[in-house]
Amino acid sequence: MPYRTNADLPASVSSHLPEHAQDIYREAFNHAFAAHQGESRQEEAAHRIAWAAVKRAYVKTDEGWVARRPTGSG
Repeated sequence: MPYRTNADLPASVSSHLPEHAQDIYREAFNHAFAAHQGESRQEEAAHRIAWAAVKRAYVKTDEGWVARRPTGSG
């Protein structure tokens, strides 16, 4: 089931991630959920993909989830 707002996210997501990371999770989940429509493990795949999207932009530290530093040249 797609999430309309961050408030709709599971507590395991909303209670641990900063607001921007929740946005990333929700958007990735909704996209993956639609892309895997009709598959028996649709929701499981969408959650895995959403966490992977978060982990590309954030890293978990002792203080919680923090944004990764940009790796651009210069």
